[in-house]
Amino acid sequence: QVRLVESGGGLVQAGGSLRLSCAAAGRTFSNYAMGWFRQAPGTEREFVAGIRRSGSLTYYYYADSVKGRFTISRDNAEDTMYLQMNSLKPEDTAVYYCAARPGSGQTTQTTDYDYWGQGTQVTVSS
Repeated sequence: QVRLVESGGGLVQAGGSLRLSCAAAGRTFSNYAMGWFRQAPGTEREFVAGIRRSGSLTYYYYADSVKGRFTISRDNAEDTMYLQMNSLKPEDTAVYYCAARPGSGQTTQTTDYDYWGQGTQVTVSS
């Protein structure tokens, strides 16, 4: 069992920045592939960014809508994952969730992730 807790959401003006954190507990954090998803009202939960490790290499991947603006990272020593969000737009407004899955595969599908946090609200005003 992995427990995930997000923090760092809030209200920000368009063009601003926020940094989300996802603290993990329960299992060896480094053995899990991690991801960020978001869900706006009336829409399905969508993939934002993912991070996985294969051997000594770490891979990062992003949705096209956030590429170049968002950066995913993780600190295995602190069992924490981050999402640095820059140049925020009103369309980035959503509840942001972190998720974890065992192993190292790359996937953007919500159904492939086993563990989820409770979410943190991000609101970007125009």
